[in-house]
Parts: sequence; C-alpha cells; structure tokens
Amino acid sequence: MTRDPLFDDLVLADLARRPGIKWRRAGPGTVAAWVADMDFAPPQPVTDALVELIRGGDLGYPEWLLTGTPLRAAFAARMAARYGWDVPADEVREHTDLIQGVQMVLHLATSPGDGVAVHTPGYPPFLATVEEMGRKRVDVPVRRTVDGWDMNVAALDDAAAGCRVLLLVNPHNPTGRVLPREELAAVAEIARRHDLLVISDEIHAELVHAPNAHVPFASLGADAAARTVTFNSASKAFNLAGLHCAVGHWGPPRLRATLDAHPSELFGGVSSLSVVATLAAWEHGDEWQRRLLAVVRRNRDRVAAWLARRGGDDPVPEATYLYWFAARALELDADDVVGTVSREARVRLDGGPGFGPGHEGMLRLNLATAEPVLDELLRRLDTLRD
Repeated sequence: MTRDPLFDDLVLADLARRPGIKWRRAGPGTVAAWVADMDFAPPQPVTDALVELIRGGDLGYPEWLLTGTPLRAAFAARMAARYGWDVPADEVREHTDLIQGVQMVLHLATSPGDGVAVHTPGYPPFLATVEEMGRKRVDVPVRRTVDGWDMNVAALDDAAAGCRVLLLVNPHNPTGRVLPREELAAVAEIARRHDLLVISDEIHAELVHAPNAHVPFASLGADAAARTVTFNSASKAFNLAGLHCAVGHWGPPRLRATLDAHPSELFGGVSSLSVVATLAAWEHGDEWQRRLLAVVRRNRDRVAAWLARRGGDDPVPEATYLYWFAARALELDADDVVGTVSREARVRLDGGPGFGPGHEGMLRLNLATAEPVLDELLRRLDTLRD
C-alpha cells in the first residue's frame, strides 16, 4: 500500500522527545519498539472530545458516578454489532485496566495456592500477577508447527486438572495467534469438564487481520458465558492506554454479586476523561481504525519479508501490532538478546525470559509506527550481521 499521511508522517527525533515510558525508557538515540503502545495519535474525534470536555470547564464529579458509566451500554452495543454477541449491559463493569481486572477476579474467586493455567509465551504482567498473588502458575507451552502457532489444547486439558482458573488471551500476545471457533469450542469443553473459571483477555480483538475473525469466548454458549469474565478496552485498538479505562463482562452471577457487594471505591474507578475518550473512539473511530489496520498489516508484511531474507521462518501474526520471532534471525544466541540488540543496534525490543521459561532467545517487535521509522529500525537491526 502507499504511504498514509495520517500514520506515516512521523519524525524519529520528535518521537524520541515524547515523555511516555516507550521512548523515555528506550534511551537516547535508540528506536523504541518494545512496549505495546502505538506511535500514532488517537483518532481526531477522541482528541476533540477530550478538548471539548476540558474547555467546557466541568471536570467535577460525573453524572454517572453512582449509576455506572455509559460504557456499559456502549460495550454491549459494540459486541452485538461486531460479533453478534448479546451482552447484557447490566453485567458489564468498569476497570482502570485489564491488569486490575485480572487481579480483581483472582482476588475474589481464588485462594493462594489455586492453580491458574496460562499459555506461554505470555504477557509478562499476567505471568507476574499470578505469582505475586500467591497462585500456582501452570504454564501451557504454545507449540510451533508447520501451520503456525498452536495453542496446544491437549496440554491445556492435562494442565486444567489441577487448576481453578484459565487465563485465556485471544488474540494472543505475543504470538498474534487468533483462535478459530472450533479451537475455542474445544477450550470451552475443557473448561466445562474441569469446572474452570475463565478470564478472557480480548483487548486485541479489534486488531485482527483478515481473513481471520475474532470470536468472543463467552459467545460460544450459555455455559461459556456463565463461567467467563471477559475483559476489553479501547486502549490497544485506539492507543489510549495512558487514560486507564477498561470494561469487563462478569458472566458468573455469583462472582458478579461478590464484586458488587464490595464498597464501590475499593478497587478504584475510571475518570471522566477516560470514559469520554473511549466513547468517542467506539462511536467515531472506525474509519481511523480501518486505516490503522492497513498500515499495521503493511508493516507486518514488510517485517515478514525482512525476516525471510535473514533466514527467519517464524509464523506471521494473525492479529495485533506485535511480531514474535527468534533472535537467531539476527544471528544472536539466547544470552540477553534484548540487551544485545539495544546496545549494539540501538533498537529497544521486548522479549526473553519475562514471557515464560524457554523463551530466552525470542524477541517481540512493535509494528505500530511510521514507515520511515520502521525502515530505520530494520536498517539498524541489519547491522547486527556486519
């Protein structure tokens, strides 16, 4: 595709001056492609909505403070329109982010020592959360096959026997795998047979590349819905993570009642700014998102071709703006690959053992940047073979 000025007119020097964690933690002179923030500005309607609220001068307590935000109905409407999933709005709750939501579920529904099954490689804060809360983390290694990444349903069935919870990430971070309906159905049967509570992280659902399609886990049927807490947010799909706003569909009635029995402010809450931004993204951001996906897919295909030239054959992501690949394509061994790339190529990627055991030689590259920035990033990585 041709350059899209909405996303490709970014200058590396300007990005390097940004105050957020992505560029500040990368270090001077380093291209940042590690944490899962995009380099793109959010949709203009989001900016306009935030400016209008601020200029209006009313940053006091919102009208919805005691009744629940309008996000509940908006999320239900979006799930119905996009996936044909009938979500009762009164079963939706607001959270500052997905990490908070996952921690709330584990706190309310499990006890120290309870088993939590999670696919590895996995999102490092999730892996750390399970251990920090004293739960028993049961890793289910994702398998590399000739057809791509496989979520290893057989191993999940074995692991589930000693677990209380399945932490399901779909689309998967970091591999970018999208579970099709038939695989999700097999997972749902395992959850039913072992009576698992399912925490379904679907934050990358709107970043799926055609012809793949996202299927909400709880939409598979009454049993799946009744045992699943589904988390989602506009943060990844519209680059709003710093506003701290997520939603959760709390399908299990008793667990939802347990949550609602707690004091309303105990777990914190979302702000007026975050609610306004999320509503604007969901209501007016679809065209921006369509163009975003075209740019991300172009960048994904460019990285895939670059890896192929270097002898890499890792599966191409089916979703997200993240690319998971083996450092051997950069002719690096498994010792501190993230640090080596940062020091020698001045590129900050993520990866390594934080994603789970056995992943010391893996790297995760963030594709959500302008074409010239990606060009410079790949040029620097190419210097590692010189």
